[in-house]
Amino acid sequence: MKLISTSLEPYVVGPHSPDAARPISELKTAAKENGWPMSLTNALIGSCTNSSYEDICRAAEVADQAAAKGKKAAINLYVTPGSEQVYQTIKRDGQMQRLEKIGATVLANACGPCIGQWKRDDVKEGEVNSIISSYNRNFPGRNDGSPDTLSFLTSPEITVAYALAGTLDFDPMSDVVPGLGVKLTPPSPAPDLPPNGYIKDSQGYLAPATGDVNVIVDPKSDRLQILTPFEAWDGKDYVDLPLLLKAKGKCTTDHISPAGKWLKYRGHLDNISNNMFSGAINAFDGERGVITHPLTGAKKVETSKAARDIKASGAKWIVVGDENYGEGSSREHAAMSPRLLGCAAVITRSFARIHQSNLKKQGILPLTFQNPADYDKIQEGDKLSLLDLANLAPGKAVKLVAKHANGTSDEIMLDQTLNAEQIAWFRAGSALNLLREKSK
Repeated sequence: MKLISTSLEPYVVGPHSPDAARPISELKTAAKENGWPMSLTNALIGSCTNSSYEDICRAAEVADQAAAKGKKAAINLYVTPGSEQVYQTIKRDGQMQRLEKIGATVLANACGPCIGQWKRDDVKEGEVNSIISSYNRNFPGRNDGSPDTLSFLTSPEITVAYALAGTLDFDPMSDVVPGLGVKLTPPSPAPDLPPNGYIKDSQGYLAPATGDVNVIVDPKSDRLQILTPFEAWDGKDYVDLPLLLKAKGKCTTDHISPAGKWLKYRGHLDNISNNMFSGAINAFDGERGVITHPLTGAKKVETSKAARDIKASGAKWIVVGDENYGEGSSREHAAMSPRLLGCAAVITRSFARIHQSNLKKQGILPLTFQNPADYDKIQEGDKLSLLDLANLAPGKAVKLVAKHANGTSDEIMLDQTLNAEQIAWFRAGSALNLLREKSK
């Protein structure tokens, strides 16, 4: 067998999408061509991604090269270990202290700035700025609530290198670090596991309760709420349901249910649902988070407000999405909030797999256009009907009738991927409802 010699160059992706990938050697040119701010404001490592013991070891080895010269990071450097075990173990083994020598702040294990749990005071509201991290998501507004922050993603060791340089106008593979006077040496392979094992974390463990448990929540609380089961399907077709939103382009879980400041309501489904679709782009006018009210015709109404009004009228509604709808985090609020406010179905060109599963679990029908071009047939003010739902079966297409405001209509065929158990979830109103029924 003939072996082919090749080399793999580190990549940096962004801003605003994990898909915007380029070799690190091309970043300087791309930044100049696009007018991105060259000066970095912050560098961040960790959260659930790229924050293992092995990752932190590599990052610390790059930090050592600056510490040996008595230098610190040129910008803020935050490190969030991937678990409490990693946090305690890097304290014991010294990687934490090595990072702190160059000015890094090592945070407790949490999602942290990755999902916007980060109160920034280093930039003004609306100020365009660049940050770099080893996170896995960089959608507009994701990391700090500001769509004006340009977020770039890369590996932990490359993140430290950019923290030392403080600028995008730098290639850590070939350039001398500004202010350091030397080129960086790539870190050596790090151990997959700590040689002395992990420090066991048992503080977060609570033994399961036995017997009946009475959970008491203050009904006046705006942060906690007792959940009530979603209603079961009534056995009828969905007929002439209003189109709430036709989303254009990326509609990630951050567009559907942003995190950041909203996370204080994560235990209160009704309150957090006020953020529903606040980041989604309306396909009819390009506006973010607002629509023409399907019932009143009022312009620039918050999408969640219109959804509540439709629900109050006794009706459900439907959302139409573009490609890879629901890309991003696995957060269930992106499915639970629409369900709470009356969503019957989501129809898209294609789904992100995890979000599609979450919709099924909450009793929402996730459907895709057999012909992706049929997305263009959906018009503002449409009334949408999904027919023959009583005979819904695995692999069976669903007919959509879209009635337009001008009196015309289109019949569109939709695909679905529900198996027999997931169809039972739909009929019961949610997967949890079905489990509750079976446990009786």
